[in-house]
Amino acid sequence: MRRRDFISGAGSAIVWPSVAAAQQSALPVIGFLGPGSAQSDAYRVAAFRQGLREAGFVEDQNCVVVFRWAEGHYDRLPALASDLVHQRVAVIVASSLPASLAAKAATASIPVVFETAADPVKIGLVASLNRPGGNVTGVSQLNQEVEEKRLELLHELLPKASALALLVNPTDPAIAEPQMRAVRLAAEAFGIKLTVLNASSEQDFESAFAKLAESQAGGLVIGGDAFFSSHSKQLAVLTVQHGVPAIYQWRDFAAAGGLMSYGANITDTHRLAGIYAGRILKGDKPSDLPVQRATKIEMYINLKTAKALGITVPLPLSGRADEVFE
Repeated sequence: MRRRDFISGAGSAIVWPSVAAAQQSALPVIGFLGPGSAQSDAYRVAAFRQGLREAGFVEDQNCVVVFRWAEGHYDRLPALASDLVHQRVAVIVASSLPASLAAKAATASIPVVFETAADPVKIGLVASLNRPGGNVTGVSQLNQEVEEKRLELLHELLPKASALALLVNPTDPAIAEPQMRAVRLAAEAFGIKLTVLNASSEQDFESAFAKLAESQAGGLVIGGDAFFSSHSKQLAVLTVQHGVPAIYQWRDFAAAGGLMSYGANITDTHRLAGIYAGRILKGDKPSDLPVQRATKIEMYINLKTAKALGITVPLPLSGRADEVFE
């Protein structure tokens, strides 16, 4: 692990070596605030760095990036955001809704570039999409809008299932509550009984799957959440171990053995966030940069898992997939 990716929940009194070095060499410093870890979110960081390069910035050549990771503990994010403000970074890139809210609360002067699935106007990140106002702009994706579509796809694969379950993170109500409303409506439309399960830590996973078995739900929709994203491979393994047909938003879930993935292209949203961070370093103001809307949706199906679960994937459905795993 590189030194700049060092993970800590420590307070703002610490002066990080990479920040001090950058200030001495007059390189602009970007703070990256993430809810997961350097390992779990490596693909997001790679896409962010690609966007920076497209904007003309190469890390450790004409800019420095310092990382603050919450390791799945959202309560650490405000202190980590305050630390970046204390270090006087030039711009903060906030990956996920919890990180975005923490960054916005921590500063009204340092530019903030967010990446979130929530409606940035409705949750108060910006005044409007075209004219963000203030010091905040960023990229929003469609994952929240397609929650009901995930249930629909799972129902298409499990037409005889009269009960399904939804897994949400109750510590992130701005994401969880709209998910529950949307998926409940979709379940009602199909005449499906829906059981809502909660998990906000790794320790909660086993109890959630135990309750899933008790509910006799035929399948599981995993709600979009930054905490789940940082554990998507672990969740995929658990669904295989428990023999649960499940759908989540990212490709790595299906690649790791989960039945199906359907959601926005997360690498593209972080690439766009990197481009915006570079533009701000060049002098653009966040208030002049409209919120970008990433609209590309991808679908992945693990046919090996489907076969193991005794599920026949309709040919039209597999034909619509961006990629199948066999």
